[in-house]
Amino acid sequence: MEYILSVPEIVQSLPTGWTQWAGAIGGAILVGLTGVLPLWVVPEKVGGRLSGPGNDDNLKYLLAFAVGGLLGDVFLHLLPETYQHMIDAGDEAGAGTIGVSVLTGILTFLVLEKVLELSNPETNEELREKENKKIVGYLNLLANCTDNLLHGLAVGTSFLSSFRLGVTTTAAILLHEIPHEFGDFAILLKSGFDRWEAAKAQMSTALVGLMGALLALAFENNNDLETLLMYIL
Repeated sequence: MEYILSVPEIVQSLPTGWTQWAGAIGGAILVGLTGVLPLWVVPEKVGGRLSGPGNDDNLKYLLAFAVGGLLGDVFLHLLPETYQHMIDAGDEAGAGTIGVSVLTGILTFLVLEKVLELSNPETNEELREKENKKIVGYLNLLANCTDNLLHGLAVGTSFLSSFRLGVTTTAAILLHEIPHEFGDFAILLKSGFDRWEAAKAQMSTALVGLMGALLALAFENNNDLETLLMYIL
């Protein structure tokens, strides 16, 4: 991505603002639509009312795919890129800060899950267990909202730089997001959501991505925000 940003032909902005807005909004919507893709691809019996032993195994495979996708994203993409930025900046002492930040994020969601489970007022054990099971799905949606917000900011910022960079960024996010959405869909099904509830929840988080794109477009003349958005990109 840094190489792309260093190419003068790409960094040069287009003279027509409406093209940037149309591209950014269209790119954000396209990325958001990946949330309903699992609904069309994953067989209806998987995680549905007609689910049986064989289909439960299929759901387990989807969950394994979700775990692999998330771990791969963390250890093959996010952490290496974070450490590379630290090395490039010459801040070798920042390794400990990165580690503490990762542990803080893990512990925050773990504590939040346990607090929500303990604060559940339901007295019926069966209903309580069912409701607590959905907490994991809601926390996953919360994390997905943050992820989609950053995607929207990246799409909006890239289209403000150039249309070609916007298309490239949108394509890169799609390649990352499609397997991610399948994993999220499997987590929601395992958490007790039915297929349509999971799809609607995915689309709701996609609106946050659109909001991120609009935020980047609305503050295109704000130098401080522009610097922040380019750092995110």
